[in-house]
Amino acid sequence: SDLNAILKAAQRSAEITRQLLTFARRQTINPQPLELNQVIKEMLQMLNRLIGEDIDLVWLPGEEAWPVKMDPTQVDQILANLCVNARDAIIGVGKITIETSNVVLDEPFCKEHPGATPGDYVQLSVSDDGAGMDHTTAAQIFEPFFTTKKMGKGTGLGLATVYGIVKQNDGFVNVYSEPDLGTTFKIYFPRYSGQTEPIKIVEESNIEPGKGERILLVEDESAVRNLGEMMLKSLGYQVISAGGPMDALKLMELETEKIELLITDVVMPEMNGRDFASRIQARFPDIKIIFMSGYTVNVIAHRGVLGEGVNFLQKPFTVNALASKLRSVLAH
Repeated sequence: SDLNAILKAAQRSAEITRQLLTFARRQTINPQPLELNQVIKEMLQMLNRLIGEDIDLVWLPGEEAWPVKMDPTQVDQILANLCVNARDAIIGVGKITIETSNVVLDEPFCKEHPGATPGDYVQLSVSDDGAGMDHTTAAQIFEPFFTTKKMGKGTGLGLATVYGIVKQNDGFVNVYSEPDLGTTFKIYFPRYSGQTEPIKIVEESNIEPGKGERILLVEDESAVRNLGEMMLKSLGYQVISAGGPMDALKLMELETEKIELLITDVVMPEMNGRDFASRIQARFPDIKIIFMSGYTVNVIAHRGVLGEGVNFLQKPFTVNALASKLRSVLAH
């Protein structure tokens, strides 16, 4: 049994490593000039739901923040992971503060901060008044698998994911923390000096929350699944999540209440999304289905994996895109 436990642990480590590499490096991203303040503003409604009523969320946008170039969904991922991390560090009531500012980094600063290069940056900081960390813990937090949470409560991938995204966008991150004094993450994104006409600003839309509908989420990449689950819960849905078709089918055997909607990845190791959805429909004939994939809908259609006219969501997606797709599918 000890050998089995070791083998299972090794398999789990290999799986998480594969997921992290896939998530950080091979994700389909669409970098574009952004106003960081606008992207954060659109995310606040979701973040408030994510952290709960006992914690105040304070938003302090810097004036005339410079543009940056990155995928807006990656900003969402950074904020969701940092706010969940801050929430978990706060016992009872507390405060999380999100700030932006323009900063110019010089040689002396960069010598003191490995990974930094001189230049113009937009700084995004997320601070909490939670438990804080000692220096030993703070030095390890960006390592994959490292977590201070109880067994089964965290994958240890949240902050490693943040680190991967920041590095992918030529930025760097510093953490400042003391036990009992809270924690501040400072992320530096290079100023985008290319053509800023037009910076595509999406007007803040009223995200229509769910009405407590029950959703089955099936996604084999745990980092993507965790983020999707957070988004869905923050939008007011009840979520049952599974790491693959076989796990989901086992869960559904025990399910007696109605499941209104299935969100499933298209390409999964055990079974493709179309065949899996057919199995679920046999159990719940009225269930609505949304397929999601990092591949474009054209590629998926060309490969014959999905038929025409299906509900499709391109990964990675923003909370606005998810909310909009859910309401339109559930309404029909």
